[in-house]
Amino acid sequence: MWPNSQETQELLAHVQQGEPGALDRLLAHCREPLRRMIGLRLDAALARRLDASDVVQDVMLEVSRRLPDYLKNPAMPFHLWLRSIAQDHIIDAHRRHRQAQRRSIDREQPIFSGLADQSSVELVDALIDRELTPATAAIRQELGRRFQSALAELDQDDREMILMRHFEQLSNQEVAASLNLTEAAASMRYLRALRKLRKIMMPG
Repeated sequence: MWPNSQETQELLAHVQQGEPGALDRLLAHCREPLRRMIGLRLDAALARRLDASDVVQDVMLEVSRRLPDYLKNPAMPFHLWLRSIAQDHIIDAHRRHRQAQRRSIDREQPIFSGLADQSSVELVDALIDRELTPATAAIRQELGRRFQSALAELDQDDREMILMRHFEQLSNQEVAASLNLTEAAASMRYLRALRKLRKIMMPG
């Protein structure tokens, strides 16, 4: 999901060297994966009121302002730094809109609307018992319809783990760095989240 690391590093080097237009190219390079990352985390109620692109724009402005400091001390990979800023903006967006329109938003079902892609199909397949081959197509179709609501039933930590590993396709090492966990703890959280998700989708 995130852009090629080598290309990102080259763009960062051009920015650091003061090359004209390099910052604009770097931001354009990251805009779509950033928009998708944000879109995955806006529940359907909020997404009807706020477009992910608006949040992206706010993130880009902050990145532009803070990038010189990051380049002086890149303590983490750029895409992890970028998504940490985005996470803060997502939290702020939910807080502002829930405070402003609490009654109308809370009446709506918090279903996540940006998940109908190949990643969700692959995850549904992984949750199906492969011995159920004759019924696989029917089960897969039913699980696909239930997937978004099941994901919404997970607590925030478990849902975030599924989004990071399957939809952003971050490695366990990257997840651990983002959440300030050991790799062993990140792996355990991921397995726990998968077990909970499967239990919700396939009770009994």
